[in-house]
Amino acid sequence: MSIFHAIVLGLVQGFSEFLPVSSSGHLLLVPWLFGWNDFSGPNGDSVKKTFDVALHLGTLVAVVAYFWRDVMVYVREGTRLVFSRQRPTTVEGRLAWFFVLATLPAAAVGALFEDVIDSALGTPFIIAISLILFGLLLGWADRLTGQRDLEEFKAPDALKVGLAQTLALNPGTSRSGITITAARWLGFNRDAAARISFVMSIPVIAGAVVVKSAGLFTGEVDRDLYVPMVVGIMTSGLSGWVAVWGTLRLIRTRSFMPFVIYRIGLGVFVLVLIATGLRDGSG
Repeated sequence: MSIFHAIVLGLVQGFSEFLPVSSSGHLLLVPWLFGWNDFSGPNGDSVKKTFDVALHLGTLVAVVAYFWRDVMVYVREGTRLVFSRQRPTTVEGRLAWFFVLATLPAAAVGALFEDVIDSALGTPFIIAISLILFGLLLGWADRLTGQRDLEEFKAPDALKVGLAQTLALNPGTSRSGITITAARWLGFNRDAAARISFVMSIPVIAGAVVVKSAGLFTGEVDRDLYVPMVVGIMTSGLSGWVAVWGTLRLIRTRSFMPFVIYRIGLGVFVLVLIATGLRDGSG
């Protein structure tokens, strides 16, 4: 893999992980669009997954760095239940456990159906359709006039947003997009919806990094990939931080409609490429 490809994929992961446009979909579409074959060797699939883990590590660092103070408060207040057997009495303590609760549905579905998801989903055609349909759903939910704040996030909300997050196992749906959609549908304002989505991403990304990082230690990764992986981590981390910062600033004065338009435009573009035979829609 060239350093240039690593930089591009790192930027794609960093921006699309937190923007509601689907990071997994973009990581599949970009090489498909440009005809890159960086993972075409005998261990291509395992190396690709390892490189994806490296990119996710960068975005994990980014979101933790941005919400560092909040994370420290959530950890301190939330762990009172574990270490001192005290039921969380603060808003932050309760939110900490609600965020954990929200990650359980996707974790369970992912563990049970990972092989099916990897084999049946993720084709350019399905990604394009998902970009359009879930983009329209985001646009509809964002037009609702929700005014609930982050402090009003409760256990039933966590379960509903968590169930919605399971749909993001399909590349093209967007984890941040579907969780923001669900939060807006539940009546949360844009800032609260985005913060719920971003903080929820911390245990999700961390879990994915831990579970899928075995490839880093099995000897399947060529030494020539070490430098591109480090470059990918750095670029995904920096761009991820910018994406979180930029999104929160944008939605203070604007809606999520620019992302809806982008999703529909990209989805239509991909479908046109497939329909005209310029690209194979099966991947």
